Amino acid sequence: MAKLYFSYSAMNAGKSTLLLQASYNYVERGMRTLLFTSALYSEGDVGKISSRIGISAEAELYAPETDLFQHITDHMQESKIDCVFVDEAQFLSADQVWQLARVADRLDIPVMTFGLRTDFRGQLFPGSSELLAIADELREIRTICSCGRKATMVVRRDSGGGAQTEGSQVAIEKSVYVSLCRQHWEEEIGRWPPKGPRA
Repeated sequence: MAKLYFSYSAMNAGKSTLLLQASYNYVERGMRTLLFTSALYSEGDVGKISSRIGISAEAELYAPETDLFQHITDHMQESKIDCVFVDEAQFLSADQVWQLARVADRLDIPVMTFGLRTDFRGQLFPGSSELLAIADELREIRTICSCGRKATMVVRRDSGGGAQTEGSQVAIEKSVYVSLCRQHWEEEIGRWPPKGPRA
């Protein structure tokens, strides 16, 4: 029975590298994979999954209105699909997560999703929230804070290098994000030390 997988982490943990390696393993054995990434990362009308270490692959684009179950079903008319991979899964809608679950449950195709768990405010992304709720298997991909502890949070810096605490949940420029442990994230965004009298 195929499963829906969610591999999550903070920024720069190597999610895209792992996705591309896993897809390559299938292709090397003569199998067909279907790769998706968010339309927020399109280059013109072309989707591309790129890793910081320099490897990349073309991918189908998904937007909020994309019916992923139907899209994958349409691709099956060409030839068998052995595995579906989704990068930037935090940008999926709750409905799209269920569409991917149906791909695993009803089409018997494994679906491997990769994405961030939380945003720069420490809040769950909608896609990540639904994946954490219904995925068959959850996998944490670890990266480290500058102090050496496991990084689980992300801070978004403004042009002056300060930590942002407000703004749109989505800002695509990756260079403004830094992965931190929870302790240093709380210090960076000004939540520690506490201000005013303590209860």
